[in-house]
Amino acid sequence: MSKAQNRLQAQALQEAIQALRGRQFARAEQIAASILRTAKTDRAALLVHAHALLGQQRASEAVAPLEKAILRGSDPELEPLLGAALCESRRGADGIAQLRKTAARRPPFLPAFQELAGRLAKSAELTEAIKVIEDALALAPDSVDLKLDLGRLCLQANDRARARANLVAAREAAPGRPDILVELAWVQFLDGDYAEAAGTYKHALGLRPEDTQTRANLAMCLMEMGDRAGAEAALRTVVRGRPHLLSRAAYTMVVSSHGRFFFRPSDAAKFLQVEGAAALKP
Repeated sequence: MSKAQNRLQAQALQEAIQALRGRQFARAEQIAASILRTAKTDRAALLVHAHALLGQQRASEAVAPLEKAILRGSDPELEPLLGAALCESRRGADGIAQLRKTAARRPPFLPAFQELAGRLAKSAELTEAIKVIEDALALAPDSVDLKLDLGRLCLQANDRARARANLVAAREAAPGRPDILVELAWVQFLDGDYAEAAGTYKHALGLRPEDTQTRANLAMCLMEMGDRAGAEAALRTVVRGRPHLLSRAAYTMVVSSHGRFFFRPSDAAKFLQVEGAAALKP
C-alpha cells in the first residue's frame, strides 16, 4: 500500500472513530467496513466495526469476524468485545465463558473484569459480579473505575454502607469526576443525609451544569430539607427550554414529603413557568 493510500486509510479510520463516539453507528460501520474490504486484518477498523454493530443491536454479525481475528492471535481488547457480542447474541453461557477466560489473562486487562461483572449483574448474579470486581481490585487496588463499579454493585445489592465507603474512596482519588459524585450523592440521599447529598450534587453540577438529572435530584434533596423555594427554582431551571422534562419535574415535587401535587399537567406547567404551558391539555 502506498503512502497516499495509508494516509487516506488513516483519515477514514479517524472519521469512523469520530462517528462511533458521536453514536453515528451506521456511519461508523460503513466506513470501517470499507477499510476492512482492502485491509481485512486491520485491528482498529475491526474494533470500530464490531462496536458499531453492537450499537445497532446487530451483535450476532460481529461474532464471526471477532472469532477469526482472535484465532490469529490472542488480543485482550478484542476478546471481551467477543464476549459482549456473544452475550448480546443470546449465547450468554459462551459469552460469560469467553469473558472469564479473558479475565484470567495476566497481565490483567481490567475492562474484561468490568464487562464480566456487568453481564453477571444483568443476570441478577450480583454476588458473583461483586466478587469479580473485588478480584480485579486485588490486582489493581488504585483503580478508581473499579472502586466506582464496586460502589454501584454494592448499591444494587442494597449494601449502602459498603457502597458509600467505595464511592468515598473513589471521590478522594478523583474529586473532579461527576459520575462518582452523582453515585455518592444518591447513596447519601437514600441514607437520609439530604444536606450532604445536596452538597455533593452541587459539586457535580459545578463540573457538569447541564446535567438535568442531577439538578432534578438536587431539587429532591432540597425538598426533603424543607427548602421548597430552592427546589422549585432548581426544577424551573430543569424545564427551561425543555418542556419534555415537565413530567420528571412534576414527579420530583410529588414524591417529596415537602412537595406539591398537581391534578392537571397544565397546572404543573404554569407553576414551573414552562413555555407553551397554555397549549397543554388540562
